[in-house]
Amino acid sequence: MAVTPGWYMALAAVLFIIGAGGMLLRRNALVMFMSIELMLNAVNLTFVAAGRELNVLEGQVAVFFVMVVAAAEVVVGLAIIIAVFRRRQTASVDELTQLRG
Repeated sequence: MAVTPGWYMALAAVLFIIGAGGMLLRRNALVMFMSIELMLNAVNLTFVAAGRELNVLEGQVAVFFVMVVAAAEVVVGLAIIIAVFRRRQTASVDELTQLRG
């Protein structure tokens, strides 16, 4: 039994649903951050599988740019989370309502 791109698309859909569920259900900023990363990786898997099925290189090129943006997001996001945690001693987003303008 060969693994077709449809299997990769199904796996990407499951990973994306897990990430979206983590984003909607959890209130911890770090868990939400990891859920966003999981959703980005699901999209990357979709790009690679589609590119492989169509025999084009654009899927891998798109993944490269998504990974560059994700790396920048990790740096900025973790810096903000650490700064908030140091000041508030919590990573719960429910307790951060004072940050509204």
